[in-house]
Amino acid sequence: MPSLYLHIPFCRKKCLYCDFRSMEYESKIAGDYIDILCRQIADLEGKFSSIYIGGGTPSVLGADLLAKLLNALKRLVDPGIEFTVEANPESLKEDILDVLKINGVNRLSIGVQSLNNNKLKSLGRIHDAQTARQAVALAKKKGLENISIDLIFGLWDEDLEDWKQDLKEAVSLPVKHISAYGLTYEKETPLFKAKENGEIKPLDNEPAARMYEYAMEYLEGEGFKQYEVSNFSQDGFSCRHNLNYWENNSYIGLGPSAVSYIDGVRRENIADTIEYIRKADDNQSLNASCEQLSPLARARETAAVKIRTSRGIDFKWFKEKTGFDFPDLEAVALPKLTDAGLISYNKGGICLTKKGFLFADTVSAEFV
Repeated sequence: MPSLYLHIPFCRKKCLYCDFRSMEYESKIAGDYIDILCRQIADLEGKFSSIYIGGGTPSVLGADLLAKLLNALKRLVDPGIEFTVEANPESLKEDILDVLKINGVNRLSIGVQSLNNNKLKSLGRIHDAQTARQAVALAKKKGLENISIDLIFGLWDEDLEDWKQDLKEAVSLPVKHISAYGLTYEKETPLFKAKENGEIKPLDNEPAARMYEYAMEYLEGEGFKQYEVSNFSQDGFSCRHNLNYWENNSYIGLGPSAVSYIDGVRRENIADTIEYIRKADDNQSLNASCEQLSPLARARETAAVKIRTSRGIDFKWFKEKTGFDFPDLEAVALPKLTDAGLISYNKGGICLTKKGFLFADTVSAEFV
């Protein structure tokens, strides 16, 4: 079964590091957009392995619009499937949480990013650390057990002790899952421009690597097992929706810039929200691009995403999924990556080494 992703392209304020497709929230536009999504949901058929509402900031919609969207999804929510909604601390209020619970949402991903007020300010976040703590506590109080938080590390003025304190506070919260991302400077973002103008100097690779290595060691010791390059969870709380991506399975994406991947065909939607609404109202195509992947390309992409997981690539699984023998397919890359200490062989397959997790993008690129 495919998974389903719905993109909510609205935020209260764009963060300084973010290049995701989003715009400042406007109630009229948001109302029109949710009407479009509800119509598109009504056209969906079949079952889904997971549902994920991301953004942007879904919680910025407010209780009424969010309830309308979730009610439209109800017929697709089978008992037992993972149903995730993203939220930001400042907009995660009691009425929002009540709407989530009533409509079957069983996983909440909160964009905390840090529990350090200076760091939050540097990132352009509009909540403070206390608001983040209160949001997590309120979600737990309302009965949401499967709570995930995002953290960012490696700011230009951050040191290892700052990051250690962030992690210590994070694991003290009632959360089951932590995502830890190194700060990147994406083009067209204010942080990228500040870097280019010399206003900030990015952290060197070595201290950033030490922060990542510390996170891997510390979170493991606190009961959060690393199951993907940036993701850590307690037993039984890995994100099934994201694992679907990392196994290169099928998915459907609704909303601007969302991507669908069915039977080897990848379609990406147009990115502009206003244009998306207009074209949907006029029953015009929403495709920005469409690509039919060859069996070989699909196999290589499968290798590139699956190697990012802690389990790595099982050769038998890969053969059954793609039709290709992995050692033959990657006969050139495997010796090179092994000699570099980035991958190791285990029973029936390969996985990243500790060093390999530091250079996961390099390994993935070799397989593509």
